[in-house]
Amino acid sequence: YMGVKVVLVKSFARIHETNLKKQGILALTFSEKSDYEKINDSDRFDIIGLDSFSEGSGLQCKIMHKDGTIEIINLNHTYNENQIEWFKAGSSLNLIAQNV
Repeated sequence: YMGVKVVLVKSFARIHETNLKKQGILALTFSEKSDYEKINDSDRFDIIGLDSFSEGSGLQCKIMHKDGTIEIINLNHTYNENQIEWFKAGSSLNLIAQNV
């Protein structure tokens, strides 16, 4: 899942979150809202757990700070199995095209 497009926020408006999912963008929220403060402009990220991404399972974010330190934070998602298939296909339209 190299190059995955991710939106990580404190909270979503439902319609916005659904639109991101349909576009194949990973819509995630912080498990602990205070983890937002751990993010710096120069950080790099890895999303951990995409190989076993499933409904009801959490994901993690590995934050790699510019100074070489690393932090792991927990993330939430609200994807159901159909929406996970959208993500894996790159978008809901891609999934539809694959099944035609």
